Amino acid sequence: MKTILTIIVVATVVLVAVGLLGAGQTKSGTIGFANGSALPGLTPKADTPEQAVTNLLNDVQKRRWDAAYGALSKTSGVDEETFREEWQGSNGSLRTFSNLEGSELRPVHATNDDAQIRARLRWTTPVGPIEDVRDFRLIREGGLWKVVWPKQQVANVPAQVVPVTYLRWDLVSGDGKDEWGARNIDPPHVRIVSMNAVNSAEGSAVMGEVVNEDTVPAFVNVGATLVDGGGNPIDDENSFDKIDHVLLPKQITPYRIDFPGIDLSKVKNVRMDIKASLVPASADPVIGVMNQKIDADVQGRSVLRGELLNQSGQTVNIPHVIASFYDNNGKVIWVSDGYVDRALLPETSEPFSVDIPRSLAGKVQSFHVVVNQYSLGKS
Repeated sequence: MKTILTIIVVATVVLVAVGLLGAGQTKSGTIGFANGSALPGLTPKADTPEQAVTNLLNDVQKRRWDAAYGALSKTSGVDEETFREEWQGSNGSLRTFSNLEGSELRPVHATNDDAQIRARLRWTTPVGPIEDVRDFRLIREGGLWKVVWPKQQVANVPAQVVPVTYLRWDLVSGDGKDEWGARNIDPPHVRIVSMNAVNSAEGSAVMGEVVNEDTVPAFVNVGATLVDGGGNPIDDENSFDKIDHVLLPKQITPYRIDFPGIDLSKVKNVRMDIKASLVPASADPVIGVMNQKIDADVQGRSVLRGELLNQSGQTVNIPHVIASFYDNNGKVIWVSDGYVDRALLPETSEPFSVDIPRSLAGKVQSFHVVVNQYSLGKS
């Protein structure tokens, strides 16, 4: 959690600085914009569906919300505030820390008065680049193409009292200080229960599962060193965010450690290292994983999709899904993760999906999902 918090804080400072610099100067390659507004006549006319979507995304990228909202059809069922919130995010979600970096458009179908454009959107976020695929429906209005924005279904949760029945572990140090990861106490007993090294599209990866066998919560990190035939280390990496770092007693988490650009054929041995610290923790908020299934997304890729249900009375700002996939022998053959860019409000749900490598999709017999989460105001 502390690692993610640090990344978010640093990235937020960088993004704010970039925003302030961008507001005071014109970026190279961007002509015809001053003070965030398009100069008359220099925005390309939306006389094709592709140009209409391009104009919209350019305005979103530069945060010209009036112009972006003006690109919508009169038949759209969204007000400007809701439209802006969908792009900017709300409730401290990952989207509020993200910027639209670029896009690729592909026509799906078109007639004289109706069209559908598929856009692959690339976002920069504190946890790395994220891609999102979105379909835009357009219609012709007054000789120009306009985007039809669907009406958003907002969950209306009635006022209620949510009982607090979860377990909680507090850490009390001898000097009374709130010390994160006490050093004067024996670390919790955690163990690597499985390890599998495979070649991946980017290089090689080491993956498996870790269990907290203790009766107290643990902050866990897993590292690995690749060793060649001569006993010399090739590279060492750690699991970073592809693990649920805070493990409650008896809890199991998958992990994955990536080694970009390294072919597994050059590796003779893998040395594993696991570190654990005692930390305060609680079993709340409770996030349920619902309606899980493996199918194909709009691009034909195999994905595991489902819904996350926040069963608590707290807002989960940044949900993080980590899934382990097993073959028919129960062996972990892949670990995939993904962030949900919308906040999980109390008693509401949000969809999620994580990718499965094309070469492994046919070998997956079962899977297991854990949900890591970051909430503002907590470390």
